[in-house]
Amino acid sequence: MIEIADGASAFTVPAETIAAGLNLAAGDVQPLLKAGVITASVEAGVDDDLGTFRLTFSTRHRRLRLIVDVLGDVVSQSVLDFGSQPLPPATRRPGAV
Repeated sequence: MIEIADGASAFTVPAETIAAGLNLAAGDVQPLLKAGVITASVEAGVDDDLGTFRLTFSTRHRRLRLIVDVLGDVVSQSVLDFGSQPLPPATRRPGAV
């Protein structure tokens, strides 16, 4: 479960969740986030998606996307893995498919 605080302006995602999606060790997640190796973005759902949030975590080669409801439950999860190739820049932007 994802913790949501401050009126949905702060999200706490377990390191194990991010690590599993990005194929990393859980202990590496926080240092890599601080170093900017893992980037993160949050988007609030609108219209039909109102009440959900899209949390995206990316490394150079892999992207984890979580769709979370207002209770912090993960509604869906997807991983985009480009193997040894870098993710195309468009896949790192918020809103990109």
